[in-house]
Amino acid sequence: MARAENKKAAPTATRLAADIARILRQHAKLTQENLGKKIGYTGSAISAMETGAQPPSEEMLLGLEEVLGQGLGIFKEAAKYIGLDKYPRQFQDFAPIEQAALTLCSYQLTVVHGLFQTEEYARALIAGGFPPLSEQRVNELVAGRMARKSLFDREPTALVELILDEAVLRRKIGSRKIMRDQMRTLVENGRRRNVTLQVLPLDSGLGGEHAGVRGEMTMVETLDHDHVVYVESQDIGSLVSDPAEVSSRSHRYAKIRAQALGPRESLGFIEQLAGEL
Repeated sequence: MARAENKKAAPTATRLAADIARILRQHAKLTQENLGKKIGYTGSAISAMETGAQPPSEEMLLGLEEVLGQGLGIFKEAAKYIGLDKYPRQFQDFAPIEQAALTLCSYQLTVVHGLFQTEEYARALIAGGFPPLSEQRVNELVAGRMARKSLFDREPTALVELILDEAVLRRKIGSRKIMRDQMRTLVENGRRRNVTLQVLPLDSGLGGEHAGVRGEMTMVETLDHDHVVYVESQDIGSLVSDPAEVSSRSHRYAKIRAQALGPRESLGFIEQLAGEL
C-alpha cells in the first residue's frame, strides 16, 4: 500500500523514469541489490527510486544509463524532466524559459523574486505556506529555487532587472535575522554589473497614479529574441506571448520603473531597512 501511495504522490517524470528503470532491470534479470552494486547504491536505494519514495539523483540516472540504458540515452533525457519536478507545478513551463533568458525584468509585489531569495528565506516561505508540504518536498523546492541562481553567472550574460514593492521588504518572513540576511543579499546582487534593482515606495500612489496595482509580472526576452510575460497568482501560472498583450505589459512595466527609486537610492534604502532590523 505504501508503495502505491508513494508512486502516486511522485511527480509524473519521476514515476515514468522509475517504471522504465524497473522494467529494464527485470528484463536484464537483475535484482534491486544486483543493480545497486553495479551503480554504487544499496538495494534499498533502488527500491526507493522504483517506488517513488525518493527521486533519482543525477548520479543515479547516469549509473542507470550506463547499466540499463542500452546506449539509447533514456535516462539522460529523463534527467531534464525530473529536474523540472523540483519546481512548483505552475512554474514548470516557465522554468526553461527563465534559464534561457537574455533579459529578465520583474516587478514583485508580495515576496522577493525567487532568483534573489536566500536559502533561509526560501525555506521559511515554502515551509510556511498552505497547504503544508512534507519536509522532502520542501527540500526539493528549495533546492530547485537555489538552482535557478545559475542564471546570474551564465554565459552569454543575462541582464536581470528587479523592481520590488516596498511592502516586500517590510513583510517579515521567517525571522528578523532571515530578513536582514535577505536584504543584504539583495544589495550584493544589486551590485552585480548585469543586475539592476529598484524599490517602488509605498507612497508612490500619493500623486494619484500607481502603475503597479494590477500585480506582479516577469518579462523575458529569450536568446531567440522572443518576448513572453509570466504571471503567477494562487498557484496558477500564465504565460503571455501574444505580441499586443506583451507590449501592453511592457509599457506598464516601464511606468512602474519610472515611479520607482533609482538603483543607487534603492540599494541605500534596502541597506537602511536592514540596519533597522
